[in-house]
Amino acid sequence: MTTEALPDQVQGLIEDFDAVPEPDKLQLLLEFSRSLPELPARYGEHPEDLEQVVECQSPLFLAVELEEGGGDPGVNIYFSAPPEAPTTRGFASILYEGLDGLPASTVLDIPDDLPERFGLTKLVSPLRMRGMSAMLGRIKRQVRELQAARAAG
Repeated sequence: MTTEALPDQVQGLIEDFDAVPEPDKLQLLLEFSRSLPELPARYGEHPEDLEQVVECQSPLFLAVELEEGGGDPGVNIYFSAPPEAPTTRGFASILYEGLDGLPASTVLDIPDDLPERFGLTKLVSPLRMRGMSAMLGRIKRQVRELQAARAAG
């Protein structure tokens, strides 16, 4: 999938980061960290339903759900990350804003190098970049598992 073939909301996020000079990209990431939605209450009551992304330097947990209906259901993504981890929360928020609600097939087609496309590799550590890549990998794996479970009935 080339950049031109990315879903509009993902392409828009990349363009937002491309539009700011390198020193301001971290400020934009911080702004994203503030917009990460809270977990639905059902996950607060059942944290065991969330998967930890151990590659992240800060504690980050996520859950993926498929919307009801046949065909190519939409994907809903939920994250839990502490407020004192703005980089991790920022990455989670970018993925949330870019992928939440997209059809499952579209999420699975997102290129694995998406985290590198935001121009942050010079500004954050390779370990943190691996954390964002791991988040994307977990999302895609959970989508595949949910699709398989739904197909098995």
